[in-house]
Amino acid sequence: MSRILSKSIWYLYLLECANGAYYAGITTDVAARFAAHQSGKGARYTRANPPLRIVGQAAYANRSAASKAEWQLKQLSREAKPGFFSSGDRDPDPTTGAL
Repeated sequence: MSRILSKSIWYLYLLECANGAYYAGITTDVAARFAAHQSGKGARYTRANPPLRIVGQAAYANRSAASKAEWQLKQLSREAKPGFFSSGDRDPDPTTGAL
């Protein structure tokens, strides 16, 4: 039986956790992933430090592009991370798949 893979839009998201830290990740459904983190079924880090809110999110054409953007985000200082979603900090190169 063949499996048809659909092209999904991937999202990079940034959460603010109860301890004041930021947590970044990628997913195809930000709302569902946030709910998983809040319920303790997400990443190990968010089980210990529950997320309070979604700080920002950005859409990408594929998982690879979202992963590259996640790496870019994680290179920024804590203070610069929220601005990643509203400024030119994201790579404007269309070959990266940013939407």
